[in-house]
Amino acid sequence: MRRSTVAHRPRDGEAARVAGLYTRRFGPWPPTEPVVVLLHGLGLSGRYFYPLARELAAVGRSVLVPDLPGSARSRAVVRRAPDTETTVRALLRWYAAAEAGPCVVVANSVGCQVAVALAAERGPRVQRLVLVGPALDATAPSAGRQLLRLLLDAPKEPLALLALVALDYLVTGAARFAGAFRQARRDALGPFTARLRAVRVPVLVVRGAGDSVAPAPWAERVAAEPSDGRLAVVPASAHAVHFSRPGLTARLIMDFL
Repeated sequence: MRRSTVAHRPRDGEAARVAGLYTRRFGPWPPTEPVVVLLHGLGLSGRYFYPLARELAAVGRSVLVPDLPGSARSRAVVRRAPDTETTVRALLRWYAAAEAGPCVVVANSVGCQVAVALAAERGPRVQRLVLVGPALDATAPSAGRQLLRLLLDAPKEPLALLALVALDYLVTGAARFAGAFRQARRDALGPFTARLRAVRVPVLVVRGAGDSVAPAPWAERVAAEPSDGRLAVVPASAHAVHFSRPGLTARLIMDFL
């Protein structure tokens, strides 16, 4: 980040606003290897990625965790829920300001749509892509079915995660959530699959075995679309496997790297 001019190991979760986006940084800085960027899902914040960020930092990786524009602590960056293209442009400005060099992008849920669009546009900068519980499922028959799957997943998640999610949704707001959902649904039914095929970097899809939001056939399809994709299924976990099994998720990511 621009305010850091001397190499140092920052405090756990050191925070700053970078190009307007609330951002926490974990691990050594400046980075000596590609930075790991963690992108959250619909209407949430980066907070549910912090356990995974700490696991990755513990093995020496530099990690950046932004709140995406329009969500949580970056809510005021935009006036309404942005579409995928607008979010990608904001992330490109953010990453340039962070001066972080090459990166590995790890995303969850609807954040996977943003990550794929980012990788399709900036392949040489994004060296690898990890998609955890990719959503939204383009094969779902209706928006209502998608929301039902989200509700069905909730009882499978840790209570600590549900508390974080509830707070983030309150901060983001119902109107922003609904707008972001409509934008994500259009992206899923439109350019998402074509962007997957345009990705030219290795892709790892991680799915919790009990994930109701990203069912097995959809995760398998997402892993099959890129030229170099693979799938890992984590037992005893659901949609937010990075939160419920952060140590195992970190090991999968490090093996992939």
